[in-house]
Amino acid sequence: MELKSVCRMLLFPVQMLYCIVRASLMLLLPSRRKDLTKEVVLITGGGRGIGRHLAKEFAKHGARKVILWGRTEKCLKETAEEITLSGTECHYFLCDVANREEVYKQAKVVREKVGDVTILVNNAAVVHGKSLMDSDDDALLKSQHINTMGQFWTTKAFLPRMLELQHGHVVCINSILSQSPIPGAIDYCSSKASSLAFMESLTLGLLDCPGVSCTTVLPFHTNTEMFQGMRVRFPQLFPPLKPEVVAQRTVDAVRTDKAFLYLPWTMHALVILKSFMPQVALEEIHKFSGTYTCMNTFKGRT
Repeated sequence: MELKSVCRMLLFPVQMLYCIVRASLMLLLPSRRKDLTKEVVLITGGGRGIGRHLAKEFAKHGARKVILWGRTEKCLKETAEEITLSGTECHYFLCDVANREEVYKQAKVVREKVGDVTILVNNAAVVHGKSLMDSDDDALLKSQHINTMGQFWTTKAFLPRMLELQHGHVVCINSILSQSPIPGAIDYCSSKASSLAFMESLTLGLLDCPGVSCTTVLPFHTNTEMFQGMRVRFPQLFPPLKPEVVAQRTVDAVRTDKAFLYLPWTMHALVILKSFMPQVALEEIHKFSGTYTCMNTFKGRT
C-alpha cells in the first residue's frame, strides 16, 4: 500500500473527530445568516399549508421576488395577493409538478417573465392515507409522481442556471415518515423515502459546486389540512407542529446553509434508535405511541 494512502487512513479518524467537534461548537455559536434581498424564490405547492407560510416567511425576510406554483388557482391567487400587499413582488403560475412537460414549459415562462430562480423550494405533496390493498393504483402513481418525480423535473429545470451563476439553493420539504414509516400512509412514506434519497445524493453531488447548496427539512406531523384527522395517542407528548413554525425554521436553515433539519430536534433520537434497536422493540414503540392506528381517523383535504 502506498505511503500516501496509509497516511490518509491514519488521518481519517482525526478528521472525523474534528468534524464532530466543529459541528458541536457551531450549535453553540450564533451562525452567520445570508441576506435574501437579491433572491428569487419559487415554491411548489405554494398556495396553502406549509407552502403558503413559506412564501410569507421568505417575503418577511426580504426576498426580492416570490413565485408560487400549484394546481389550485384560488389558493395561489389569495396567497399571491397577501404577499404583494406585504410589499414583496409575487407571481403565481398553475403547474402540476407531476407533469414533466408542464414543469419545463412553466420554468421557461418563469425565466422569461420573472427572471432566474435562485431558491427552489420543493414543497408540493399529496397523501391518500390508505393501506396498500385499499389503495387505488392511479392514486399510488399520483403520490410517486408528485412527491418524488416532481423534484426531478423542477430541479432539472432550475439547477443548471444556478450552477452557471454559481449561486442557488435547492430546498425539499420532506417528512420524518421517510425514515420512520407508519401504516396507512404507504404511498406517502415510500415516496418521501425516495425523495430523501434524491436529496442526499444531490447534496453530496453539489459539494464541489461553489455557491449552490441544499436543505432537506424532515418535520414531524404538521397541523395542516393535508393530514386532517390524523391522531396520535399522546398529543401532549407528541404535539403536531404548526406550519408557521416549520416555515420559520426552514427559512432560517436556508439562511445558515443547513443541509438537514429535523423538526422537532427530538426526531434525531428516533433515527438513532432505529439504527440499532431490534425490530421487536421498534414495533413496541409504534404500539405505545399509537402510530399503528393514527391514520384510522385520517380525512385529508376536504
